[in-house]
Amino acid sequence: MNLIERVKAPTPKFFRVLRIIGLALAAAGGVLLTAPVALPVGVITVAGYLTVAGSVMSAVSQTAVQDVDAVDDGSAH
Repeated sequence: MNLIERVKAPTPKFFRVLRIIGLALAAAGGVLLTAPVALPVGVITVAGYLTVAGSVMSAVSQTAVQDVDAVDDGSAH
């Protein structure tokens, strides 16, 4: 399965929720980073981390797929 097929495949519910949370974190961090007022350095640092963490969370969640063909029977391969 290549990346395009993986992104287009159905995503499990848990990862859809996680993706939405990641997008919200990235948006909140972006808003804080682009605020028109001067914010303390600590807030700017946390906003940067929120933006990166939210972006990574969303990207990873998007690539999680539901594979109905593969059933784990507990045997080692």
